[in-house]
This record gives sequence, structure tokens and C-alpha cells, in this order.
Amino acid sequence: MKKVGLFFGTFNPIHVGHLVIANHMVEFSDLDEVWFVITPMSPFKTKKTLLDNNHRYQMVYEATRDYPSLKASKIEFDLPQPNYTADTLAYLEDEFVKKYEFSLIMGEDNLKGFHKWKNYQVILENHTIYVYPRLTKGKIEHQFKDHIKIRYVDAPIMQISSTFIRNNHKSGKNIKPLLPDAVWKYLDEMNFYR
Repeated sequence: MKKVGLFFGTFNPIHVGHLVIANHMVEFSDLDEVWFVITPMSPFKTKKTLLDNNHRYQMVYEATRDYPSLKASKIEFDLPQPNYTADTLAYLEDEFVKKYEFSLIMGEDNLKGFHKWKNYQVILENHTIYVYPRLTKGKIEHQFKDHIKIRYVDAPIMQISSTFIRNNHKSGKNIKPLLPDAVWKYLDEMNFYR
């Protein structure tokens, strides 16, 4: 059974930091693949800076096209809103019975708030969580410190954010080195985040 790590995010846009972490997970953990699960735009709240679902999917697809172990996933686009990770995992388990073993990939900053997630205990009972380091304040809940289902992966610390890219692109700074070439090309041609 293939081990798949699910990397959730808006990827607005996907950048080299996301790729470095995903590739590190495939190369230096026991995961066979990483799926970038693009979080859809909520029909209840429209964020001006959030690009349309299909544009964000296209950028993730372009970014991962040359990496056979990294995949773009729009699985959440057709699921009921709002999307909860526990529900998405349950759906994937049903959809791909005994084909894949799904795990979560999250930054240390997300683990700090994990106890507030819907059905987080169920997620932990059934799935491994791969945690990559982030420079953040606050502390991790004691129940997650030495949990058997939580694995810390010593990935590079990436201090790049999609917000930083959007803001600086809008103000005319050159953000091209922070994006995979195909993503930069797509973003530039479509005149996004200007």
C-alpha cells in the first residue's frame, strides 16, 4: 500500500518553500507521494486576494508536473463546505480503500492549534502526522509531545509565505526566484496579484 502525505493549503500561490518541504518528505521519510490538497474558496466568505480554485490548482499542477512523487489534488473542490480535514480524510479512506495509506503533513505552527480541530482525536487514531519545523512562538500541547502517531521530520525551515509573495509582487518587487518557473510564467501571463 502506497503511503501518501496530504499537504493541505490554499497555495495562493504555491512557492519554492512548499516544493522543498514536500520533496523533503518524499526523499527523507517513509512517504511514497505527497498530494497538495488545494483548499477551495469558501462560498461563505470571499477573500479578494484568493484566486479562483482552478487557477490555484493549475499553478500547483504546473509546479509539480516534473516531480513524479508530488501531485496536485482538487479533491476538496467537490466536497461539502466548509472543508474539515477529518471529513476529507474519511472521504479519501472510502474512495481509495486499501490502495493508499493517508497521512497529514503540517508545520509545527499548525500542530500548536491541532487540539482545536474538528475530530482531532479521530485523525490521530487513524493517521500519522508528519511535522516540519517552523519558527513560531507558543508551545505544543503536552498530549502531542511524544505521541506515537506524530513524527517530526527535520526538513529545512522555510521562511517564505504566499502572503509575502502577493504583497511584494503587488508593490512591484521581483519575486520570481521564490516561485517555480512554470508558476511564475502562469502568474505573470494572467497578471495575478497586481
